[in-house]
Amino acid sequence: MQKIIASLFAAILLMACNNSRQSSSSSIVINPYNYTVVKKVVAENGAVVSAHPLASKVGVEILKAGGNAVDAAIATQLALAVVYPNAGNLGGGGFFVARLANGEQVSIDYREKAPGKAHRDMYIDADGTPRTDKSQDGHLAGGVPGTVFGLFTSCKYTKLPFAKLIQPAIDLAEKGFVITKREASSLNNLQKDLKKYNTIMPVFVKDKWNEGDTLVQTDLANTLKRIKDKGAAGFYEGETARLIVEEMKRGGGIISYEDLKNYNAKPREPHSFMYKGYKIIGMPMPSSGGLLVHQMMKMIENKNIGAMGFHSTAAVQLMTEAARRAYADRAEYMGDADFYKVPVQQISSDVYLQERMKNYDPAKATPSTEIKPRILTGKESEETTHLSVIDKEGNAVSVTTTLNNSYGSRTVIGGAGFFLNDEMDDFSIKPGVPNMYGAIGGEANAIMPGKRMLSSMTPTIVLKDNKPYIVVGTPGGTTIPTQVFQTLVNILEFNMSAEDAVYKPKFHHQWLPDTLHLERGFPTSTKDALIKMGYATRERGAIGRTEIIRVLPNGKFEAVADNRGDDGAEGF
Repeated sequence: MQKIIASLFAAILLMACNNSRQSSSSSIVINPYNYTVVKKVVAENGAVVSAHPLASKVGVEILKAGGNAVDAAIATQLALAVVYPNAGNLGGGGFFVARLANGEQVSIDYREKAPGKAHRDMYIDADGTPRTDKSQDGHLAGGVPGTVFGLFTSCKYTKLPFAKLIQPAIDLAEKGFVITKREASSLNNLQKDLKKYNTIMPVFVKDKWNEGDTLVQTDLANTLKRIKDKGAAGFYEGETARLIVEEMKRGGGIISYEDLKNYNAKPREPHSFMYKGYKIIGMPMPSSGGLLVHQMMKMIENKNIGAMGFHSTAAVQLMTEAARRAYADRAEYMGDADFYKVPVQQISSDVYLQERMKNYDPAKATPSTEIKPRILTGKESEETTHLSVIDKEGNAVSVTTTLNNSYGSRTVIGGAGFFLNDEMDDFSIKPGVPNMYGAIGGEANAIMPGKRMLSSMTPTIVLKDNKPYIVVGTPGGTTIPTQVFQTLVNILEFNMSAEDAVYKPKFHHQWLPDTLHLERGFPTSTKDALIKMGYATRERGAIGRTEIIRVLPNGKFEAVADNRGDDGAEGF
């Protein structure tokens, strides 16, 4: 019966996408061999910001063709699965947050799930040794992919037929696109792992990639065509499902036909809260991001941080202390709410958060040993990707998707052409053992079959006067919530432009490890003052790649792509 229901639901999803209100015979034409990277645009009719300029161009062309922000978000995600293979994906999952023109708030959870054969101690050897190598690389690291199901679930809000939304991605895969110097370097650095973790050598294997090379992905194009023709069933059943399961058998993975056929995305109630007259809309569990941003924003709300000044010692220290307390709660209380009762109301209440800040001292660092989770009554590869979209009708969409590590498990599904995620590492594989991002977890995020692993992804929309004002998000593993937090504070409290709010150096603290990470270029005077206050600091490279759209007072859209990568902003 469950199989029949899943098949019927997949058919309904395809019907919903293909019976959209408008259709157009004209094709979307993008030149994948000669394109420019635009970092900032001010547009009147709509804007898209994503991790790759070709994907952003696809999104804007969909808007021009009569699509809305949801249409553009779907097309952009599909294009990213082709042109940004280290994070854009068919083999991963993500979160979708939207505020529609009619006032409706939407969030869709298409996070990966643990396979049916998964179990609590699957990454622990007989002697108790945690095997993070198995949870992070290779076939056993993969959760059941959710991206494709999520795309069809969001089709409920589109205007154009799905065939039109997916065709640009098919064209980019089939005809190829020119890679940048950064992309060539990334693929070259991946060669050893590709040969180690693949049973069939994928198209990405090459003696040497160079800037200007064309990447053609025929297997991926065929997978996309099956999705175009058969909808979600074109991925979770039939030929693509066969290729996934056979890859699992060859490489020792455990994703089965049953896991694929039984996967479902879940519409959820968005996590929202008020901050000084602004309504902030985020993702609920299993995203920790919406709740973490809520906690951090409310912990500083009564501290007059705006008067402290951007990058001042006082402001950075206050935000750091708020982050440490929120992340301590993350480790103890947050997980998939379908499997664990997450005390969301308690740990986001004003009373609780004021109590949480009682031992905050503006003159010194609070030791992490004193910031343990409250007792309630009653490695740094960060390849997620984010896109922000807004249209002239007033629809705003914020989407974050991921494979977890860069190129996920490093395993490409033979014959299907896409990377499998390594999201199983986002579970707590053993209490107290950090994952690849140093995050600690416990019972709330333990592995169980069918459970979704806790995530840091934080797609966010801010309303001003009950209208979209900011659409924002970023990749970056556990640094994601603190980067969204800082971006919002930069604009709402320090009155910075979207450009400065994104480009200026960031910082990060997540309770454990007890280290304050400062992005290269951070003010030396502030760093020295923080060290004197007792903080252990570490300078590091780029933190996140924030994609933001802000609505200007004149109603135009200021779209900014992060300068930390090849990201692109497009508008019209």
